Amino acid sequence: MRFESISAKGTLALVFMLGLATVAVLPASAQTFSVIHTFTGTSDGQDPIAGFVIDAAGNLYGTATGGGSHWKGLVFKLNSSGQQTVLYNFAGGTDGQTPEGRLIMDKPGNLYGTTNAGGVSNAGTVFQVSPNGKEKVLHVFSGGTDGGSPVAGLTMDTAGNLYGTTTAGGSNGNGTVFKLVKPTGTSGAWKEEVLYSFGTGTDGAVPIAGVILDVSGNLYGTTSAGGTYGYGTIFELKRSAHAYTESILYEFTLGLDGGIPYAGLVMDSKGNLYGAASDGGGGGDNGGGTVFELSRASGGWTFNVISALAGWGISGTFRDLLLEGNTIYATTHCDGTYSAGTVYKLTQTGGTWTYTSLYIFTGGSDGLFSFSNLVSDKQGNLYGTTNEGGADGSGTAFKITP
Repeated sequence: MRFESISAKGTLALVFMLGLATVAVLPASAQTFSVIHTFTGTSDGQDPIAGFVIDAAGNLYGTATGGGSHWKGLVFKLNSSGQQTVLYNFAGGTDGQTPEGRLIMDKPGNLYGTTNAGGVSNAGTVFQVSPNGKEKVLHVFSGGTDGGSPVAGLTMDTAGNLYGTTTAGGSNGNGTVFKLVKPTGTSGAWKEEVLYSFGTGTDGAVPIAGVILDVSGNLYGTTSAGGTYGYGTIFELKRSAHAYTESILYEFTLGLDGGIPYAGLVMDSKGNLYGAASDGGGGGDNGGGTVFELSRASGGWTFNVISALAGWGISGTFRDLLLEGNTIYATTHCDGTYSAGTVYKLTQTGGTWTYTSLYIFTGGSDGLFSFSNLVSDKQGNLYGTTNEGGADGSGTAFKITP
């Protein structure tokens, strides 16, 4: 199937192509799966959903949405063997609570993230946690025009400024893209700038994922709703001297292209974008979502579905893909043999993407429902989390050795 469409903004011609071949193969026998930490739901945390950021030594840093000293979530560190150190316990007051987004790390080792709730208005925060576990709140959302309820992680530019999204608030209540400007002095305050407020229609609504930057400072992301068909969009915010202008790069139909993208985007060295839709792929509300490529083309962008995932409803990939060379690694939420989620990879050879199942969760001690991104260490081992399951039902951290 092949047809052309023009975006709702009328700015970019898109070529939409479906039907690229993918071949399912069995997992390689050399792959091994292990649980490196089982969350107890108490002081070590409960229900981790964001996955990890990894440092040069192979230590993993993540968040749990619940548990901890005050039962409001925490920031933790795991070494490669799974030994945990709790760095910060959220109290649920002005410091925030319920961290859902993936952490990022700067060169000195400070961690940055968001909380979905807490703060003065209970609309969430942006925070920093130092290597020794000291928290600093960088911004408290009001839930008004500045945004509210961020659930995604952040992106940092070369100057140390932070970029992110909120699912609510803004001028129209449908979420925002924001920037936090790093202070020039050690005692200055971070300043929020709302770069874009999503409207009530075709420009998209409710961004669940964060945004990424290109070398020119333009921002790219997804919305889980809105667009002409109501099933989400891929957007660009193009930077000019004084403002950002939005262009819709693609609008999902919940057909063979998929729909309701909760995952964000990743970019390869050529500037092509990759992402995942959590639903569709089989036509209508059918199928386990899609993995797609949005490649730069003369005068516009070309949208390709590179894999349609098995499953049903909203069972597909919820978090950003891990792109390494010609290989994509990711998790799914609740498909697979036991409806407990999977880990998979897609490998490109000669223009064809080949699907390989790396692990199928059983929903038992290995974990249940992976909303996680994946990270890899220097040896190529993959790490992620499950939201539930494990011996105590509060989630796991896992490792896959290729």
